[in-house]
Amino acid sequence: MRTMRGWFRDTTGGLPRAFWYLWTGTLINRLGSFVLVFLAIYLTQERGFSASKAGLVLGLWGVGGAVGTTVGGTLTDRWGRRPTLLTAHLGAATMMLALGFARELPTVAAGALLLGMFAEAARPAFGAMMIDVVPEKDRLRAFSLNYWAINLGFACAAMLAGLAAQAGYLLLFVVDAATTVVTALIIFTKVRETRTASATGVRTGGTAPAGALRTILTDPVYLGFVALNLFAALVFLQHISMLPIAMGDAGLSPTTYGSVIALNGVLIVVGQLFVPRLIRGRSRSHVLALASVVMGVGFGLTAFADAAWFYGLTVLIWTLGEMLNSPSNATLIAELSPAALRGRYQGVFSLSWQIAGAAAPILGGLVREQAGNTALWLGCAGIGGLMAVAHLVSGPARERRAAQLQVPSEPVTPVTAVQPPAPEAAEAAAIAPAEPVPARTA
Repeated sequence: MRTMRGWFRDTTGGLPRAFWYLWTGTLINRLGSFVLVFLAIYLTQERGFSASKAGLVLGLWGVGGAVGTTVGGTLTDRWGRRPTLLTAHLGAATMMLALGFARELPTVAAGALLLGMFAEAARPAFGAMMIDVVPEKDRLRAFSLNYWAINLGFACAAMLAGLAAQAGYLLLFVVDAATTVVTALIIFTKVRETRTASATGVRTGGTAPAGALRTILTDPVYLGFVALNLFAALVFLQHISMLPIAMGDAGLSPTTYGSVIALNGVLIVVGQLFVPRLIRGRSRSHVLALASVVMGVGFGLTAFADAAWFYGLTVLIWTLGEMLNSPSNATLIAELSPAALRGRYQGVFSLSWQIAGAAAPILGGLVREQAGNTALWLGCAGIGGLMAVAHLVSGPARERRAAQLQVPSEPVTPVTAVQPPAPEAAEAAAIAPAEPVPARTA
């Protein structure tokens, strides 16, 4: 009992109160994340759209998300974390209800586009705020705890959404909107603005430095890290595109796929809180390399799976890689982002998920059709191995870059005068991908 109390204290103790308000908001928001889980079924069964039309709507959600992450990152740095989060959450709640009442395809498509934009605009602001409030020494466990909340909420939402859908699909949209508003209220009442005067690049008020996009595009260390995440996401997202098809070809039902994929969330909820202690003090490059190998092995073994238990084993293996990858990724993003550009750096990183969300099912389908199922999964294993080598090679440069960006801690001086957001449409368009689709970001 004493050992468990000590572990719990080491895992959760000493974190700022603002972090726990953000963590609570994450959990509540994810508990109500019903719509994306059931949107494809809702569009085809309830609204009567064809599969191609449903795909168009989902694609527009992703397009909106790509715009949202880039514009949200810009507003996070120029306008502030808190107003960006509030605007994004309230806008998402409004569009959630609008989408629930929409009937015709053009209206539904426009609602999905705007909902994706508002929903994803919150991500860079949330990530920047988390970095702002948590000291560098505590970020590994803080991001692990937040990742745990995301998966706990998402797992519960997947089960609760089925029950809510039985009472009517409109309830899914109403509950999702309500939890989004509750999250906005928590931020509004409990979390102050965390963008500091020193982080804006000026003494009082002001905006982020000019040429922010140029700074990111000429940062090869960070772009290399984002590129590696893109390849990891291309492999990881096969679990929602090609894995159900492979299991169907093996004669397994959609219900079996649901049960097998649920193992991912269960293992994360049970084991993620132990990961920070496991990897604490270890080389992040080595941890990320190991995560890539484990993930590659898990997906590679899918080539030989022919029964539900075997598929379940592969899910458990690549989930272990995901659990090692996520907290190390989050801390590196924090340390590789200049303080004045945290929002935009977060937005560019989020774009790697948006691009992978669009490309993963297309590339996976092409490889499977042209070369076969075995080639697809063994190819995933090969990518995992190459990523491991790349992490080992690029790791020292990342650590040097992170060390250069570390500055002595300064007292937090919130920016009290929030300036109206300046339009950044040209900058957002310059880095937004063309046709992303929604993806679960870790």
